[in-house]
Amino acid sequence: MQDYKKFIIDWIEDHAMNFSKYADAVWSFAELGCEEMKSSALLLELLEKNGFTVENGVAGLPTAFVASWGSGNPVIGINCEYDALPGLSQRRSAEKNPVVESAPGHGCGHNLLGVGSTMAAIVIKEWLSCTGISGTIRLLGTPAEEMCVGKPFMARHGCFDGMDAIIDWHPWNHHSANYDTCNAYFNARYHFKGRTAHGNAPWDGRSALDGALLMGHAIELLREHVKPGSPEAANTINYTFSDVGPEYPSVVPDRSTLWVVGRITTAREMEEIMGRIQKCADGASVATGTSVETEVITATHEKIPNRKLASVIYQNLAEIGPPKFDIAEQEFAKKLQRTLGMEEVGFTDEVMEFGSLPSAVTDNSEFSWFAPFAMAWILSAPSGIPWHNWQVTACAGSTIGKKGMIVGSKVLATSAVDLFTQPRLLEEAKQELTTRLASKTYKPLIPPNSAPPIDINRSTMEKYRLLMKPHYEF
Repeated sequence: MQDYKKFIIDWIEDHAMNFSKYADAVWSFAELGCEEMKSSALLLELLEKNGFTVENGVAGLPTAFVASWGSGNPVIGINCEYDALPGLSQRRSAEKNPVVESAPGHGCGHNLLGVGSTMAAIVIKEWLSCTGISGTIRLLGTPAEEMCVGKPFMARHGCFDGMDAIIDWHPWNHHSANYDTCNAYFNARYHFKGRTAHGNAPWDGRSALDGALLMGHAIELLREHVKPGSPEAANTINYTFSDVGPEYPSVVPDRSTLWVVGRITTAREMEEIMGRIQKCADGASVATGTSVETEVITATHEKIPNRKLASVIYQNLAEIGPPKFDIAEQEFAKKLQRTLGMEEVGFTDEVMEFGSLPSAVTDNSEFSWFAPFAMAWILSAPSGIPWHNWQVTACAGSTIGKKGMIVGSKVLATSAVDLFTQPRLLEEAKQELTTRLASKTYKPLIPPNSAPPIDINRSTMEKYRLLMKPHYEF
């Protein structure tokens, strides 16, 4: 076993510089969810060069893919993400300095996640090939994680069927691997349609804005009757008015959209709440003489934790340890902490204690209903730095982020070695999943006729692509 893992670690260290160039390229592309054309194409080219069989554009998502190598069981899946966030463009600087003002940036480190997971899949392929051990490694290219879009549509399409385990990692501001949980999530828009009229005779019109406002007020009243959840994973409903028009006060508006997102403890509870929200929409429509159309953008389940699989990842994480940062990188970290008025402590080398914690909502929860699922959080930015900001973008493009990526790749690949060589681990993890699911079975929460929102970020990317192109690093 030690020889197997030494092969993995040595291979990653020998090839890390080449993969770091790919991470820089995806960092510079900074493409929003469902628009990751260049990022996914680059990863697919790399996988095909390394002998993987690739299925591209799965589940109606142009930037989703499934890449496989090997044959037979076990089938081990690895998550791969590559979408950026709006407005977080940033150079590799400790002071705020966008590459392109207000353009997207990798403020969640998915350039590291995507390339690090790809590197893990390729080294596992090399190891399987050299040892002759049977099994299949499958890289799951899941777009638009920031909107929780990719995985529920891929799950509905059957992309996660037949897996024996799925493993994952994410750049973070600490070092841990837990059997964590997260809430179910929904994202829906309610489009009200009415009739315009002159403001001096509003009785001739039917205000779509009145319908949306009344629905919003109904949601406010509904909040009192929604169980609160826990402080660490609260049940929350948020909304905004994302479209109203015509945008002129003397014209009764004939269109208005209320955009609602919710994070709820379980999918079962969430379905009931979504039904009640639909009644808020329908009632507001009837009361205002308007019509309403519901657009479910996405919906995900709660995450099913798996202590056994998480313990495998934790053991490898503890043995490999956090990244080793040099003096210059520590100083960079302290400068970032200074910009936020934080204590300037730089990085820590602590691995957090193994346990069960709630995590932020993510669509990787869908994996956990199909196979045992667990993940590692790898230190890739200074301790305490909040995520989804320009400081993370700066780290994700620097040597700091690359060191986290290398550790993440090692943890995934060495954990996969354990799973390929110790059938008992998979058996115990599967039994735990069966026990935790009890009588529950996976049912897509997205309506059968709902198509992926593949154009949701198109106008934003069209606005910035030409401005960003001179800064591409590939």
